[in-house]
Amino acid sequence: MLLPRTIDIDIDGHRYLWRDLVPLRRTQATPRIEQPTLFELREDHRPPGVRTAAERYEAPSLFTVLERLE
Repeated sequence: MLLPRTIDIDIDGHRYLWRDLVPLRRTQATPRIEQPTLFELREDHRPPGVRTAAERYEAPSLFTVLERLE
């Protein structure tokens, strides 16, 4: 059996040649140089020991202990 010279792909009722799809896929695969941010980035001014939930759980401060007692 001979191999076909082109591969026909049927997408949504349209036939595409593989050689036409490869350059389109390459343009999609290359990311844009500058991507917009989803939200404004802010600087975290908290002390290093309380920036994450895990750090706050491991070493609670005096203020968190007092809040729990009330």
